[in-house]
Amino acid sequence: MAKKRGQGEDSTRKERKRGQGEGSIRKRKDGTREARLTIGVDPETGKQKQISKYFKTRREAQEWLAKAVHERATGAFVEPNKVTLKEWLDRWLKIYAKQKVAVTSFDFYGTLIRCQIVPAIGHIELQKLKPIDVQEMYAEKMKNGRLDGNGGLSAETVRRIHNVLHGALKQAVKEGYVSRNIIEAVEPPKANKEEVTPLAKKDTDQFLSAVQEDRLYALFVLALTTGLRRGELLSLRWQDVDLNKRTVTVRYTLARAKQEEGPTKTALIFKEPKTAKSRRTVPLTQLAAQVLKTHKARQAQERLFFGQAYQDNGLVFATEDGRPIDPRNFTRRYTRLMKKAKVGHTRFHNWRHTFATVLLELGEHPKVVQEMLGHSKIATTLDTYSHITPGLMEQAVAKLDAVYGQKGSPSS
Repeated sequence: MAKKRGQGEDSTRKERKRGQGEGSIRKRKDGTREARLTIGVDPETGKQKQISKYFKTRREAQEWLAKAVHERATGAFVEPNKVTLKEWLDRWLKIYAKQKVAVTSFDFYGTLIRCQIVPAIGHIELQKLKPIDVQEMYAEKMKNGRLDGNGGLSAETVRRIHNVLHGALKQAVKEGYVSRNIIEAVEPPKANKEEVTPLAKKDTDQFLSAVQEDRLYALFVLALTTGLRRGELLSLRWQDVDLNKRTVTVRYTLARAKQEEGPTKTALIFKEPKTAKSRRTVPLTQLAAQVLKTHKARQAQERLFFGQAYQDNGLVFATEDGRPIDPRNFTRRYTRLMKKAKVGHTRFHNWRHTFATVLLELGEHPKVVQEMLGHSKIATTLDTYSHITPGLMEQAVAKLDAVYGQKGSPSS
């Protein structure tokens, strides 16, 4: 009895010969199909490079070949590989990130990769990594991500993890390890806006009065009247200060970073600011210029006292024997001085916020404040100090009243 047309066709009919470049499909003894496709030429051997994949049915093999041929033609094809996320992150960090980011950022990236990302999803192959894998990791990190076991990471830290993964996967796409950056399909947590807490004038007055005899008194005056960051203040050299023109120029920032070689794991480094706007010249108030002159004279006495033991680095703010002040040691000193002044503790960065807040409340243009702070974009300044906006709007309306008065108001 003759078989009906199509009956058992997929299992008994001879496989159709495919055109050149379309790949091939071979029936195996166990009934499955092997699809093969030439993807290029091995530059070392000169032989063709082929990939193969196995399927239960011919239709599945045809669909895969059609997709692979299309991706090859459009440049979207990615050769299968078993590179894990951990392996790729290690490569990306050493080859790409190290050349682009600041030393402190590089150290932070390494910590996030080593302590947060790799333990969670580092074992997954790049080509098998899915958005849901990363999304679930974010949720877990927000809940239980702290290394000390006391709860979850902040939204800001998880967003930094997101940025690291996005940058790494973007480069993986460029190098052909994956066809798309799956991090673009992942939603990071919403950023918590930084709480700006400027010091009240009575607190700054009380603090400066209590530390007037301290050898770093001038540093606090500069912080309050220039808005310089901690690392910028600690990296200032006398060649960056012009007491006649009353200006200071920010050229470097001081930070502690890991080092691959050396007697210690970390070392103090002077590095360039991360943006062009951060390299800036800021005018000095009369008070700041005067206390710097006094500070310079005091430093000269310290240099004479130590003699040849003095390590002259040309720093404005240094240890008594001329060495750079470790930012961590400065923070400890600052905390002790806050207690001495009997002022409620506030982080040193809030002195910078105080500087900006006072200027804006006095009606200074945000663009001027942006330039003095070294923000790369005015949007950063406006977003950071948006709490002042209502008061500025009231001042603006008051100015309009001064110009127009009651003119044009309807008569009663």
